[in-house]
Amino acid sequence: MTRFLYNLALLALLPYVWLHLFLRSRKQPEYLEHLGERFGRYPSPRPSPQGGEGVIWLHAVSVGETRAAAPIVAALKARYPGHRILLTHMTPTGRRASEELFGDGVLRAYLPYDYPLAVRRFLEHFRPVVGVIMETELWPNLVAACKAQGIPLLLANARLSEKSARRYARFPRLTRAALEGLAAIAAQTEQDAARLRALGAPQVEVLGNVKFDLLPPPEQLALGEALRQRMGPRPVLLAASTREGEEALLFEALAKRPLGEALLVVVPRHPQRFEEVAALAAKAGFAVQRRSEDVPVAAQTQVLLGDSMGEMFAYYAACDVAFVGGSLLDYGSQNLIEPCAVGRPVLIGRSTYNFSLAAEQALECGAARQIGTAEELLGAAEALLRDQAARRRMGEAGRAFAARHRGATARTLALIESRLAGRPDA
Repeated sequence: MTRFLYNLALLALLPYVWLHLFLRSRKQPEYLEHLGERFGRYPSPRPSPQGGEGVIWLHAVSVGETRAAAPIVAALKARYPGHRILLTHMTPTGRRASEELFGDGVLRAYLPYDYPLAVRRFLEHFRPVVGVIMETELWPNLVAACKAQGIPLLLANARLSEKSARRYARFPRLTRAALEGLAAIAAQTEQDAARLRALGAPQVEVLGNVKFDLLPPPEQLALGEALRQRMGPRPVLLAASTREGEEALLFEALAKRPLGEALLVVVPRHPQRFEEVAALAAKAGFAVQRRSEDVPVAAQTQVLLGDSMGEMFAYYAACDVAFVGGSLLDYGSQNLIEPCAVGRPVLIGRSTYNFSLAAEQALECGAARQIGTAEELLGAAEALLRDQAARRRMGEAGRAFAARHRGATARTLALIESRLAGRPDA
């Protein structure tokens, strides 16, 4: 597919774009907010840089990418205090995570859809001196517009699963042109780099995964201690960042195989599913309580619903054993590095393609154990909850594993600096 045909397809899809936003808004009304930004229109005047030194732009699609961007944002603010930092997102949850993490310390907007006029408006409004796309999103018109305007656009912390690589390979000319238009590509692993090169990326550097540089904030650890006090002395199994379909499997297995006095804490990945998961737990016959009630957990409560945002490190700090969601069903797993960094034993399912190398390394060093079904998950959790020494060994292995792979942020910052160095307005 050429870019001309791609743009024709975008025009044909325009009615669907509006339908998509409307349908999403039925669960998340925020999808109907800031609509103009999605087409490159902004009510406020162009932002003036601090010290007149320009805007550095990072794109983080949703929550995971936004949290991964945190160490890079901190490093950029320290290295370039005269620049403004712009964070763009595609989802309301990503935008909300940005607000919780950075407050008024950054600019934020939705990245417009990849229509040529919308992209040009975006670049003309913010005039970034450099752009950094977190993980892997290839927008052909955006890449072409940045190249035409002399804005170096980098792909940072890039990962590409076999599944995603096959999808991009369906459009070889379009994908190759987008990859060739990037100023630099920093991949997480050699496997990611090999897939990118096979699609036509001319130069790919392997700099590691910046998610290893996400240190547990002290205030989150303190909150974790407070949460644990409210949970009481009983053992705690955390099901973190669960995805649709996984909670039902977990509740069904728990109904058949209770964990004794242990408390199950379930934190769904997406906040729009909080009500759905609470209803699932109640329908399965469990006494349910919500984190948002902000009261001590009652002795009869069997399931605590983690219906809060921005507290994942606290949940990890409060638990005895952590299962990382998105891995029981075929979602590729959520971030298993975070519980390792907190020193908690980790259980993961078979689907780990989003964190394939990290999962493999965590399993090899004894920081994690792999399960195949919800029943196996409860069996492994029960064994660990009875074995304090095993939990301690796995927790220590997890901390060492996370510490051993840090440093990607510094390497990524050096790459950004090298691309900024040649710009007279940087």
